Amino acid sequence: MKLSLLTDYLETLAPLAYQEDYDNAGLIVGKPDQEVFQALISLDCTEAVVDEAIANNCQVIISHHPIVFRGLKKFNGKTYVERVVEKAIRHNIALYAIHTNLDNVLNGVNARICSTLGLSNTRILVPKSHLLKKLVTYVPLAQAEQVRNALFHAGAGNIGNYSEASFNAEGNGTFKANENADPYVGEVGIRHTESEIRIEVIYPANLESKILMALVLAHPYEEVAYDLYTLTNPNQQVGAGMIGELEFPLPEESFLAVLKDKMRAHVIRHTAFTGKHIRKVAVCGGAGGFLLKQAIAAGADIFITADYKYHEFFDAEGKILIADIGHFESEQFTQQFLYEIIRKKFTTFAVRLTEINTNPVKYYI
Repeated sequence: MKLSLLTDYLETLAPLAYQEDYDNAGLIVGKPDQEVFQALISLDCTEAVVDEAIANNCQVIISHHPIVFRGLKKFNGKTYVERVVEKAIRHNIALYAIHTNLDNVLNGVNARICSTLGLSNTRILVPKSHLLKKLVTYVPLAQAEQVRNALFHAGAGNIGNYSEASFNAEGNGTFKANENADPYVGEVGIRHTESEIRIEVIYPANLESKILMALVLAHPYEEVAYDLYTLTNPNQQVGAGMIGELEFPLPEESFLAVLKDKMRAHVIRHTAFTGKHIRKVAVCGGAGGFLLKQAIAAGADIFITADYKYHEFFDAEGKILIADIGHFESEQFTQQFLYEIIRKKFTTFAVRLTEINTNPVKYYI
């Protein structure tokens, strides 16, 4: 199939608009229209992974971490990043990354961690703002339902666990068509009054062009009147980290043993025990230290993440247990997650998991 069919699907689950500013998710090497027959999935894209793709005739590598974070100015093969990109281009292998956009969606990386730990009542720890917009338009009574349906089909009207949400109010609109117009109702040169419905719907900002196209195609008027508003409301479906609850509270040491086992961690670096049982658990795959204050404010008993620095452990101040399980360890199940969602969508497309452990951190025990 075309590579774009695969990447477009992934971006419906984790839109590129949801990635952090510093990130470089998306198609890094390759052309959207190139044919792909098999994909290789890995947490990182290393030289060994590219060699694995070559050996197994994979035309695309889907990794969580982007091989290129910043612009490359030279291709001399001096760094592993340059060598990976060069080799991929030489062998016509596309490189695609689905990183913080997958971290930030409700059913993404952090949801997988919560599921692995058996947490319930999960929610986004810090929802993102300025991702929602509101469309207001005015439609003749007879066509209001067809316009609403078109907007819903395009992705508007979804709020949390509810879909097809809209506000509707009846009123009168006036207009006068000039000699160049071809009015749907009324006559040229005469002011016309039409009974209309004011329709309001909320939508994700990244779907705006699709929703406006649906509006124009479904609306009967030659000139479609509409207003767009940027909302500051937090989007509860998108954001950093997650928080959930254990079915039964566990002593801190007992929970760390469970955490070590379920997350396949070689070692857990943690702060001093607080003396409390663990019930409410906050998580963030990868480097999530920036969420500590929010985890404390949310009442979490433990915050599970990675890449904590020495002095940052002091910030717990006895209020919460910090558990650093390692970057690779916190995100390793992302590979299986991607494998499952691609196989479920494209049942006849070949997908394979890397057999290479790309974790650059080794442990001497």
